[in-house]
Amino acid sequence: MPLDVRIRRGRGLYVHRNAICAVPVLAMLAIAPPAVAEPGAHPTPPQAGSSLITEYRQKLAAYQRARAHFEAEAEAYWTAIADKRRIRNARRRNGEAIGPEHYVLAQPPVYSGPREPIDPTAAPKPPPKRTPLPVVADFVRHAADQFQFTPSRPRSESEFKKAYATVAASLGVSREQAVRVYCFEAGGNGKYDVQAGLESGRANARAISTALGYNQLLTTNTVEVLAEQGDGILAGLTAAMHQAPEPRRKAMAGKIATLRKMIAYAKSVPDDWSAHQRLAKTPKGLAIHALNLDVDIGPWLQTHKLLTSVHFARHKGYTKPLSAAELEMMNLTGDGNGFDMVSMPQALRTQVPTSNFFQRGGYERNPVAIRNNTVAKLIAATNARMDSESSRPGAKDLAAAF
Repeated sequence: MPLDVRIRRGRGLYVHRNAICAVPVLAMLAIAPPAVAEPGAHPTPPQAGSSLITEYRQKLAAYQRARAHFEAEAEAYWTAIADKRRIRNARRRNGEAIGPEHYVLAQPPVYSGPREPIDPTAAPKPPPKRTPLPVVADFVRHAADQFQFTPSRPRSESEFKKAYATVAASLGVSREQAVRVYCFEAGGNGKYDVQAGLESGRANARAISTALGYNQLLTTNTVEVLAEQGDGILAGLTAAMHQAPEPRRKAMAGKIATLRKMIAYAKSVPDDWSAHQRLAKTPKGLAIHALNLDVDIGPWLQTHKLLTSVHFARHKGYTKPLSAAELEMMNLTGDGNGFDMVSMPQALRTQVPTSNFFQRGGYERNPVAIRNNTVAKLIAATNARMDSESSRPGAKDLAAAF
């Protein structure tokens, strides 16, 4: 953690010069108060060879030894995780059985040595600068600037919920899947335009990601859905346009024309998550994210976020319906790792650590996966969260919309 260094300025005593004019100079020096640092000045660092420096160097050496030992253990562990994952993927491609021996069954090593000591000679570090994340107003502004598009907002939350339920049901997403994922992702009461970190509506709240809507699509998710499923979305909107009354039909035609341009942009890079991620950070990519706010297009994007995982599992030969918690596993760890979890026999889920389905950095930043450190525990915790949020008004309204 960054060291919070505070320099406290002393409050000097003001003495009228006439009161000390008869005091000998040496006496004045003896009783003079210590000098007060100028504003912004740093304390004088300890001199080389001082006991403070010696103690720091001893502590630093002990820390470096302990940390090097831990890093060697961690590197061996995470290398084994990657090796076992490659073996499982190969066996799955070949139709071969996968058992406990194909997973790392030990939990990751945890560093328990001394903390890194603070260098007493180092100047205080300034607090890190935090670049604010784009929010809904930014997505809407970019949409207007880049594509001359303004999303058609719903007149009410229930209007969006009905539109979402209609699209989801038509594409094969069950009410249970939709409602329980909504409970987990949007807290059971989130609005169609809820963004991660801003759920509370407090004045000091800040966005923690670009995740937006009932199923919390990131900007990259939106770009990827358009690139991969854009033609199907166009077909659905075109069918809806032909059934709409004349005034609305004209507005839908203009919206479809704009959507074609956005799809073309999403397809301008290879169909790869990293490429879509780079595209999503551009002004046009941020503009595309505003589609989630549109009452006609947003439900398609939100639904396809779930269907991506369903289609992935079916393509792998998994024909059983996925529970909402299993869909969340695929969302949390990626479809490949998530499928590894959901296709696992129940008995194995209690043995296999969740670390098997993460990269090291992602795992160490995920307290939920660390705390619920087996597949069974993680799925149980996800179900418990869905259960607890399902009684909230938003969840009940979405269930009623199906």
